Amino acid sequence: MDWSLQSLDRDNASASQSEELTIAETVDLTNCDREPIHIPGSIQPHGVLFVLQEPDLIVVQVSKNVSDIIKVSAQELLDKPLSKLLNLKHINSIKQCLSQEFDSVNPLKVAIKAQNKTLVFDGTLHRNIDNLLVLELEPRRTNKSRDFFDFYHLVKNPIDRMQKVHTLAEMCQIVVKEVRKLTNFDRVMVYRFNSEGAGTVIAEDKREDLNSYLGLHYPASDIPKQAKHLYILNLLRLVPDINYQPVEIISTDSDNNKSLDLSLSILRSVSPIHIEYLKNMGVGASMSISLIKNKKLWGLIACHHSSANYLTCEVRTACEFLGQVMSLELAAKEDNEGMEYKIRLNSILSKFVEIIPQDENFVESLLQDRINLLELTASEGAAICADSKVWLVGKTPSETEIQELIEWLEPQINNDVYCTDSLPKAYQPATKFKDSASGLLATAISKSQNDYILWFRPEVIQTVNWGGNPHKPVEVQQDGSLRLSPRKSFELWQETVKLKSLPWQQCEIDVAVELRSAIVGIVLRQAAELARINSELERSNSELDAFAYIASHDLKEPLRGIHNYSSFLLEDYADILNEDGALKLQTLVRLTQRMEDLIESLLHFSRLGRVELSFQTTNLNELVNNVIEVLNISLKEDKANIRISQILPAIECDRVQVSEVFSNLISNAIKYNNKVDKFVEIGYLDPEHKSDNSQTNSFIFYVRDNGIGIREKHLETIFRIFKRLHAPNRYGGGTGAGLTIAKKIVERHGGKIWVESTYGEGSTFYFTLPG
Repeated sequence: MDWSLQSLDRDNASASQSEELTIAETVDLTNCDREPIHIPGSIQPHGVLFVLQEPDLIVVQVSKNVSDIIKVSAQELLDKPLSKLLNLKHINSIKQCLSQEFDSVNPLKVAIKAQNKTLVFDGTLHRNIDNLLVLELEPRRTNKSRDFFDFYHLVKNPIDRMQKVHTLAEMCQIVVKEVRKLTNFDRVMVYRFNSEGAGTVIAEDKREDLNSYLGLHYPASDIPKQAKHLYILNLLRLVPDINYQPVEIISTDSDNNKSLDLSLSILRSVSPIHIEYLKNMGVGASMSISLIKNKKLWGLIACHHSSANYLTCEVRTACEFLGQVMSLELAAKEDNEGMEYKIRLNSILSKFVEIIPQDENFVESLLQDRINLLELTASEGAAICADSKVWLVGKTPSETEIQELIEWLEPQINNDVYCTDSLPKAYQPATKFKDSASGLLATAISKSQNDYILWFRPEVIQTVNWGGNPHKPVEVQQDGSLRLSPRKSFELWQETVKLKSLPWQQCEIDVAVELRSAIVGIVLRQAAELARINSELERSNSELDAFAYIASHDLKEPLRGIHNYSSFLLEDYADILNEDGALKLQTLVRLTQRMEDLIESLLHFSRLGRVELSFQTTNLNELVNNVIEVLNISLKEDKANIRISQILPAIECDRVQVSEVFSNLISNAIKYNNKVDKFVEIGYLDPEHKSDNSQTNSFIFYVRDNGIGIREKHLETIFRIFKRLHAPNRYGGGTGAGLTIAKKIVERHGGKIWVESTYGEGSTFYFTLPG
């Protein structure tokens, strides 16, 4: 389990150690993360370095030890072509490399005659960031000629064994054994980084008498950021003797030596701080091989030796090749780990993906199987947040705490997922609910709507084994500045870890992301289908409106003719008709009149959907008073106490249509009332009194009466067109279209209308209009 130093609660650290750490956190880290280790201005002495200027391969810089190794002084070579040192054959080999697609060449065989003696070198060539050629030569340490089959035999068996095993742990153990066999190092380890840069030794092969480092943790500060970057650029790094004396790189311009970028150099001198660190570990030689996954540094194959250990070019190349093969195998081996567990998680995911489309919303689907919802990510609690509501499952913080957490979470969440095994470290209020939520895995279904799924894990107190006290000691320099020095002890050192949960596995994070993608995909499909249906309904409604308008308009003329001729018959032939015939004609006149009223209502209703709204700022106090005044004139005998409970706001609306809404509701309130003292009240609700039917940035108006009321079973049907609850001759007749017209007007304004009523006592009609 990987833990970083910064996230620990150090229960067993002494007060002095805690104080030391507090000081360390304020120290200027120039000597660590800011140390310019890529431009040391020097190299290790087991080789020679040349800096060449194209196209004539002029030597512009050279390491000072050229006189010791090649027996030619640096001054004899500076500003001279390399051909002064190498014969034409080797010069042409280098130029041929440069003429092709070129990153680096390793190795080049180079022979140089010096003092009647032929010196053979292994050479490497690369172009640095400043577009300078860097040629490095190391004396060959074997007289054996190089052969492809020798290299093949070095790597074939290790690669075969790596590919045959199924798990990461097995592959790591094979690699450390094979690399140690190739290099004869005392100790070879696989060192894996976590997401915060701290590392753990996950595999080891060592000399029997050495203490084991297997399972020990190391803080991120042990390997500075810029060193990790160089490990990505340069896949193998060898320090054959840490007690070496650095060799200066010289040129005719001394400033050039200080800025020469040696990021890709194999001879680059080592940071003094790293040398001190290795000496503190009792290491005499070291080598590291980079392990890269998805273009990021996944870990290192780290090799230590108690004394100097020079490796041939062939062995180093074989080790680097094994590291590259292992890098390629990492993804497959990690996928194989816990395969049964991953299969189970995907099985649970499949069940949710299957049932989600069957429900109206994803919340119902997730809550159907609460146990599997938790097992999907091996959590003890979960919360689903949607439509401004929270549903809790299992062991969780309170609803209020979760809502506050979501407010904090919104800007933190990245790529629609957020994951931490130490929530109190990132979000201090989480300390209060560490027993239920020290770990958090969150995915955003819709950040704009605040729809989230959260999974929680409780605190699990752990004992972490460190390779020595991870708190770097602080040294006071002569100038009074503070310096973080490398640790001097690497013996087992334990700390108690609090405010942390078990870490989230990648497969658990992946399955949460996949669930989110499935929900979003299904919701989008449902939204697209709903949009299609709405579009179709809108088209159909438009066609129905057009049909109703044409039909009602065309029906009015023949109906009016029937009405008129029936009236004429009564007037002209009443004296010759018997009583039964006259009665039937009167009924016909009455029915045609009612039919004409119905058609007129239908015509008016259809016209509402065809006429564009004319929005304007409207003073509702004036509008409602005008409506009341007109009703008082038209309803002469049907008097009521009508009052406006408060000053009504001014809103943007279609004045004529909103006037009709108030007119229909107020006239109904008067009409359907059998009390002696009829009472009607018009008003609107304060924002704090808004109900679930309210809308943001809208007013809720109401018309309240003390009339006959409506039975509960009729509360929804009263808004249907031509729906009457009473016989046509009761309560003043009417077509039953008034409420339907009011509903359509309100909805065209983007609002809603509903009713609350107590049968026999009265009704209150509510409707919303935008502010």
